[in-house]
Amino acid sequence: MFWTALVARIMLGLPFIVFSLNFFLHFMPNPPPPPEGSPATAFGMLLFTSGYFNAVKVLELVGGLLVISGRLVPLGLVILTPIAVNILFYEIFLVGQAGPGVPLVILCVALIWVYRPHFASLFAFKPKIG
Repeated sequence: MFWTALVARIMLGLPFIVFSLNFFLHFMPNPPPPPEGSPATAFGMLLFTSGYFNAVKVLELVGGLLVISGRLVPLGLVILTPIAVNILFYEIFLVGQAGPGVPLVILCVALIWVYRPHFASLFAFKPKIG
């Protein structure tokens, strides 16, 4: 189970690290943009021009480093899972086809399952304060 979790951590964390660093350092070419006037283009431009995308990319880098390092993996999953779900929703609802969001969400869910004892308190029916 250790090796499976390690491979899943690397497969999840590495794309987030690489693409977040590429956003800041520009060492790979950008993919072609969606067609002009599409909802995907409008949404992407809104994220980019508002500066929101900068914060997302910093969170991707931090979450990816936490997941790959093996330290604070549950915290890294808490950071990366909503980003992966939003990537999937962007692909399905705005682009109209699934892409890398599908394996990212699957890896997040698999790792949450592996680290489920650390998430057990989130599902308490009567949580106690303190």
